[in-house]
Amino acid sequence: MSRPPGRKQENHKISRELFVLTYGALVAQLCKDYEKDEDVNTFLDRMGYGIGVRLIDDFLARSAVKKCRSYSETADMIAQVAFKMYLGVTPSVSCSNTAGNEFSLILDKNPLVDFVEELPAERASLCYCNLLCGVIRGALEMVHLAAEVTFLQDRLKGDAVTEIGITFLRKAEDRKHKRNK
Repeated sequence: MSRPPGRKQENHKISRELFVLTYGALVAQLCKDYEKDEDVNTFLDRMGYGIGVRLIDDFLARSAVKKCRSYSETADMIAQVAFKMYLGVTPSVSCSNTAGNEFSLILDKNPLVDFVEELPAERASLCYCNLLCGVIRGALEMVHLAAEVTFLQDRLKGDAVTEIGITFLRKAEDRKHKRNK
């Protein structure tokens, strides 16, 4: 028996929409459970971290990517392969400093907010998509890259784009010297 063409794409879209709706319900429940936005943000980051720790294995198996040799290459891999694979979008990447360890992922379209118009006024400090920061941080940590990941701009807060900042915490030379000791 053959499958109709285009069925896989349709299933992917349904799965993504289901994920986005479920995520929205999760954030709404967390807002009911926690009074402070900071507590919700922390919970979402921790949850994302746990997902990232597990997701990196799937990513490495499915993408068959080679080892990145620089932070720039790593940031490009996150944007061009991982975001495309799991969220269906490709953010642009820009380096934020001369040291080459700070990058921004700029999303023109954030699929996690497809069904969200705006944040309520009383939730102004809520970082609705903080799960993404945790996922990136957890995945990077599993490949031995410590990083700080934060939202720099958010369309839900009136910014023109959604921007995620990634700061790699150790310089490439530090990692090389530690292996030689």
